[in-house]
Amino acid sequence: MRTLHLGLRVADPDRAVAFYTAVGYQVVGRVPETPSGQLTMLKLPDDDVVSVELVFDPTEAGRHWGTGLSHFVIQVESMEATITDLRAKGIEVAEPESPDGSADFLTTWITDPDGNRIELVQWPTDHPAEITAADWS
Repeated sequence: MRTLHLGLRVADPDRAVAFYTAVGYQVVGRVPETPSGQLTMLKLPDDDVVSVELVFDPTEAGRHWGTGLSHFVIQVESMEATITDLRAKGIEVAEPESPDGSADFLTTWITDPDGNRIELVQWPTDHPAEITAADWS
């Protein structure tokens, strides 16, 4: 088994797509009518597969769903360049911190228009792209 993608309920699909494309996601495709509502599939430029699905149910328009999501994580190559780019696009970004006190392992946070928290991570240069069991051995 493996995780395919994360589905996020959104209140305004145009606003959500504008936010996620400003972050760097690309729209892969749309499914206009499903039992769950309208779906927009997104991926990051370096990914081959969809990682986020935006879900908008027009019959629930105006209803605030809140978020049961704690957060999800996006790996970035350069924290400094990413923060500069996002701030230039009007996205509020918290000041980065280093979980281990190093200069090359950095994390920061942004929040989408529906209140979903997104952690941005710059791994140390020698760290694999993913978190694996090796991180706890």
